[in-house]
Amino acid sequence: MARNKSSFLKMVSVLTIIAVISAFVLAFVENITKEPIQKAKNQKELDAIAEVVGEFDNDPFAEQMTITTPDKKHKLKLYPARKNGVVSGFAVKTYSNSGYGGRIELIVGFYIDGSIRTFKITKHNETPGLGSKADEPKFKKQFDGFNPNKHKFRVRQDGGEIDGITAATITSRAVIKAIKQAVKAYNNFNKGNSHE
Repeated sequence: MARNKSSFLKMVSVLTIIAVISAFVLAFVENITKEPIQKAKNQKELDAIAEVVGEFDNDPFAEQMTITTPDKKHKLKLYPARKNGVVSGFAVKTYSNSGYGGRIELIVGFYIDGSIRTFKITKHNETPGLGSKADEPKFKKQFDGFNPNKHKFRVRQDGGEIDGITAATITSRAVIKAIKQAVKAYNNFNKGNSHE
């Protein structure tokens, strides 16, 4: 009986030591990889900003602001793009939780007049070959110069002016919803009502 108790205690001690060592190794690895992962994420976002606003020579991350929709329900990131010290456009990081696969995150580029330049999807779980087409030029090109304040900003099936993606209407609606949210926050910001 004493022998079984001794074996059990040894086994528990060994498992405890292994668990403690594993925890330290995992913490060490996380600490080492945290910065490179964040840098890669920032670079991906910076590339998306460049894609939606064009050339800039400032650091949009250093000048980023948090803006809100008029109802204050949504806080979004706004990144000003400058060329030779002059603001040439803005990028707004937005999202929608109503995609076919759940949350869709994107960055929307705006011209100074508030019309849309383009957008870049940065994260999604949409169906490959269907909803994933939302990030392809055929769908995106119809947004260039589109002013949601002057046009019917809905898919055609809903009486709007945007051609939805064939067999991916839910994704099309979710992208438009995310862009509308960015438009509302951008307009609110332009009125001087919302930024932190």
